Amino acid sequence: MTHSELLQILTDFAAERVALIQRHEAGAQVAAHYDFNNTYQYVINREGTHLEWLASALKGMDTELPAARATLAVPTVVVKKGTADPAAYRSLLEDDASQLAGFIGRWQPTVAHVAHARHRRMLDIILGETQEHQRLFAQAASGFEDVLGRRTASGPRIGGVLATRWVE
Repeated sequence: MTHSELLQILTDFAAERVALIQRHEAGAQVAAHYDFNNTYQYVINREGTHLEWLASALKGMDTELPAARATLAVPTVVVKKGTADPAAYRSLLEDDASQLAGFIGRWQPTVAHVAHARHRRMLDIILGETQEHQRLFAQAASGFEDVLGRRTASGPRIGGVLATRWVE
């Protein structure tokens, strides 16, 4: 594998990762359900780390982290105010699981042929964690609310997370 082929793989991979994190950030603004929003926050945090790794690898090749390859649409979510109905978020969460499955399916064969050991290992780790994120979104889409752990408080889930951090 030549230097330019490796650079192209890293650049294309990173551009798709940027699009996915932007999609998850947009999804987090729609997911008012506390448990599902926490799942988004967890995934976004790990994806930020992945982008740091990719940016470092690209910087070592005298290239910047690329812009998103595309903007990924966010499905519409209709939620009755004051409720925490997990079914309302199914289409959003299924879409995220599907987007991640597609990413994994597109990239696993390519990553398997990367000859540079350090970069191949980094890409393998990112793909492995992406599979875990896909599983989290699939579990949430099925209506399972305790994706990141069991809640300590008993009783119904009410209220939600605001779409924006600060409201003035």
